[in-house]
Amino acid sequence: MQYLPGKKIILSLAFGLGIATSLIGQQVKTRENLNYLDFQNKRFYFGMAIGINSGKFIVNQSKNLIGNPSINTVESESKNGFNVHMITNMKMGENFDFRVNPGFSFNYRSLTFNNEKDRTIESVFFEVPISIRFKSAPYKDKRAFVSAGIKYGYDVSSNSRTRRTENVLKVAPHDFQWEVGVGMQFFNPFFIFSPELKISRAINNSLIYNGALEESNVIQSMNSQFITLTFNFEG
Repeated sequence: MQYLPGKKIILSLAFGLGIATSLIGQQVKTRENLNYLDFQNKRFYFGMAIGINSGKFIVNQSKNLIGNPSINTVESESKNGFNVHMITNMKMGENFDFRVNPGFSFNYRSLTFNNEKDRTIESVFFEVPISIRFKSAPYKDKRAFVSAGIKYGYDVSSNSRTRRTENVLKVAPHDFQWEVGVGMQFFNPFFIFSPELKISRAINNSLIYNGALEESNVIQSMNSQFITLTFNFEG
């Protein structure tokens, strides 16, 4: 029985050490994610996104290209543009967000026939991307995320309404795209900075067929594709 007080002291010390370790761990976690914790009570985030993009067409050649006397190749090369969007973000629990980011995208896409005739198509899209974002657990005021969604775009500068048809390859003004992305969140005292890399591709055919134009005859379909690096500022 003379050893019982010693055992009680050891158990008390062990219990106290466990509580102290837990408190220290919580304090370290709080220090590591101090800015992150300031944003946790916000259900909605708002902000602005600025980005650069590289766009081209995924071209499916027509059977009319075979044996064509004047056109034997059709390709699309990437061209650079830029984006400006507003951010509306609604939290859905700890790890998911619902995002609607309307804005404008200034794009340039090209078509090259016979490796020499380069036709650049300039577009100004009003876009409405809708996406779901999944975020990892935070670590030192940082965390990674992935996103997926759809995007509708309307080209306000489309040539589809021009009356000239004989020498103009027309492109549809409507674009419906799927979109996926990956990025990082950096929690600062007054805002969240989130660089994000996204890829999107249209599911609709952008070509408006014109049987009187040989360049239109050798294309079965063409779908827009964009790779975009976006810098999000929200909070």
